Amino acid sequence: MRTERVTTLKRQATELLAAAERDKEPILITQHGLPSVYLVDVASDERMQQRMALLEGIARGEMAVAEGRTLSHEQAQHRMARWLK
Repeated sequence: MRTERVTTLKRQATELLAAAERDKEPILITQHGLPSVYLVDVASDERMQQRMALLEGIARGEMAVAEGRTLSHEQAQHRMARWLK
């Protein structure tokens, strides 16, 4: 991953934006030598958001199973019948 200083971002914003979009690779921006923000292209960010939503749904499902909040196949069919018409 590429790392740049905030002063570089100030001076070469257009070039850094183009590189982030072209390379599909985040750019870490540092301020006073410390990590500050990531510069990420929109498509990569959207994929990351979708992936996080999917993983959160899986985690909720695993918690429901662990807590015993499950349905039999017949119960699930009955509940879903109204949606499957």
